[in-house]
Amino acid sequence: MYRAPVEDIAFTLKHVAGMKSAIDAGAFGDLGEDLVDAVLGEAGRFATEEVAPLYKIGDEQGAVLKDAVVTTPTGWKELYRRWIDGGWNALSGPEEYGGQALPTMLGVAALEMWNSAAMAFGIGPTLTMGAVEALDKHASEDLKAKYLAKLVSGEWMGTMNLTEPQAGSDLAALRARAEPAGDGTYRIFGQKIFITYGEHDFTDNIVHLVLARLPDAPAGTRGISLFLVPKFLIGDDGSIGARNDVFCSGLEHKLGIHASPTCTMIYGDGFQGAKPGAIGWLIGEENKGLACMFTMMNNARLAVGMQGVAVAEAATQKAIAYANERRQGKAADYAGAGMAPIVHHPDVQRNLLTMKALTQIARAISYSCAHAIDLARVSSGDEAGHWRDRANLLTPLAKAFSTDIGVEVASLGVQVHGGMGFIEETGAAALYRDARIAPIYEGTNGIQAIDLVMRKLPLGGGEHVHRFIDELAGIANAVRTSNLQGFGRTADLLGAALGDLTQATRFLQKLAADGQTDKALAGATPYLRLISLAVGGAYLARGALADHGRIALCRFFAENLLGEAGALKDRVIDGGDSLAVAANALISA
Repeated sequence: MYRAPVEDIAFTLKHVAGMKSAIDAGAFGDLGEDLVDAVLGEAGRFATEEVAPLYKIGDEQGAVLKDAVVTTPTGWKELYRRWIDGGWNALSGPEEYGGQALPTMLGVAALEMWNSAAMAFGIGPTLTMGAVEALDKHASEDLKAKYLAKLVSGEWMGTMNLTEPQAGSDLAALRARAEPAGDGTYRIFGQKIFITYGEHDFTDNIVHLVLARLPDAPAGTRGISLFLVPKFLIGDDGSIGARNDVFCSGLEHKLGIHASPTCTMIYGDGFQGAKPGAIGWLIGEENKGLACMFTMMNNARLAVGMQGVAVAEAATQKAIAYANERRQGKAADYAGAGMAPIVHHPDVQRNLLTMKALTQIARAISYSCAHAIDLARVSSGDEAGHWRDRANLLTPLAKAFSTDIGVEVASLGVQVHGGMGFIEETGAAALYRDARIAPIYEGTNGIQAIDLVMRKLPLGGGEHVHRFIDELAGIANAVRTSNLQGFGRTADLLGAALGDLTQATRFLQKLAADGQTDKALAGATPYLRLISLAVGGAYLARGALADHGRIALCRFFAENLLGEAGALKDRVIDGGDSLAVAANALISA
């Protein structure tokens, strides 16, 4: 069973992502390492002892819909109550509404542990936290006063309603409509699909954030507004009132995360005899809802990245435990009697070390993204701008690379288990099934790559990414000048990967500047993996310089996996023309 790796998490936060230096500089007020350690320790205990034991029950039972009511698996409602009683939902929420206002870094570290223990559980509160941020930044004072405290505490949960049957990632195609009622409220009509925790039994009320169009709205994404639509209306005294005209009409039967209810939501259909039209309130300005929703989306993208890290960690732990128990064949380095534990076989060792290294670099990238978000919030002037750019640059890496390796590592975990990995009883397959959704939702990883190349590489006049690469090159140089023999060829290989990254970056920036968008986009996905591997290799090296016990894994990554950077650079630079030719044949077929 999963055990929260509190020591690894704390080390990465403090010594790789930068939390210790920020604390020492007073960036987080009176926050000290002792409080950080206490929070991580208790979060790890709760994830290990309270959440993880209910994972299998959740996977087997799943969420059930009957008469528009969703029932979660046995014990999950009670688990959620213990979770909010522990104050976990309020960890990084605004103090004004009962939150603890702790750094985002600490929040995402805890989020990793919830999702490792049970991804279907951890995903629900993620959306509530995103709703809190969107309301805090964009809602009216009246809406904040009525809803935020209950959302911050977790007494109520929030959702994000974007997708419709005809509009997946293309929000310009949304058809849900909002009609002004003349009293400051709106009537919402339409259907939303794939709504995570759109209906459940965890809380007495659910607060939906819904994208819809006003009657005179411009076409496309410029005509989308954001509305708050509660499941139950709220009285002026804060009490729960009548049921709103919104309900869940169906649950998706999914590959994984079975306990998380993925709902089809119907707005304005006259539910239970109500007058048609779900009552909603505008958040922010009319026709500017996408900007408000992206506050929530960016939060969610980092959180989804943490799901990738989380599943990778759980799969790695499970595979290492199995490899130490399972005996098969002979091994040259095994002196015991009988068959050797398979952990002694080089191919199994290679798989396990690959899993461990990829998990650690994804964790470092994601925590560093959270670090940049935190410093952008507490800084001012040019420094705040620098950290905003850094957070924007790292967000697509944190989301896309981490979720890609979540699938990759979970798949390797099945492989380590051999035939038993394909059998549900071991749990390896369940992690693989859970992981597969994360590269898809909150913006597919292909969309993240497009965002990286077209929107994030131009930051700072196109030079922010190169200043970042220079910082990483400084780490490679520190490895070289350390004269520690255990690093092997790490410095040279990391330097080469950063050189490949520089070359690929300037190539894509020139294509974009010259208007060759299609050719630039052809290289976007391999570029995202290239920059992630190079950044991750540098972060592994930074950790190894701080703790020499981590040198061996850093060297393994550099000498076994980082060579992929050169091939990815070639795909970025030389792959576009062949893609275009082959795609024409594919389309004509």
